Amino acid sequence: MPLVSSLDIAHFKEVVGHYVTGVVIVTAATDSGPAGFTCQSFGSLSLEPMLVSFAAKSAGQSWSRVKEADAVAISFLSADQEALARVFATSGIDKFEGVGWTEGPRGTPLLEGAIAHLEGKMTSVSTHGDHDIVVVSIDFVASHPGRPLVYYRGGFAGFE
Repeated sequence: MPLVSSLDIAHFKEVVGHYVTGVVIVTAATDSGPAGFTCQSFGSLSLEPMLVSFAAKSAGQSWSRVKEADAVAISFLSADQEALARVFATSGIDKFEGVGWTEGPRGTPLLEGAIAHLEGKMTSVSTHGDHDIVVVSIDFVASHPGRPLVYYRGGFAGFE
């Protein structure tokens, strides 16, 4: 296999797109109402203590609101929530219009229909390139029946 001597962003995106990820929506309660965004750069970080991490575009409108909150919720989307993932990936709209959610123990929005929820306090934010890496200390978990929504090679799919 030949080595590529130079990289461009489009080729990089194509190659890393071969990695299958789950799809989550990160939400928070803010002074101006609920805020959130679709995220596919999420992972479990530690069991003791229970930590997860996610990446958010540093200049993102929704992230700029969410990062002002103390706590966040992470809703793992089900296979039938592609439309919701697309809404929360859109800037400049009321993402919560017509969306069902309940309040978590820390007051964050837990999205209805998700197959799992996590909630906790953001403990660390560091900037790397054009994204912020966020570490969250988890103090609430819940799971629900269903199949996950996944993201692969630039598109959404269900997982069997």
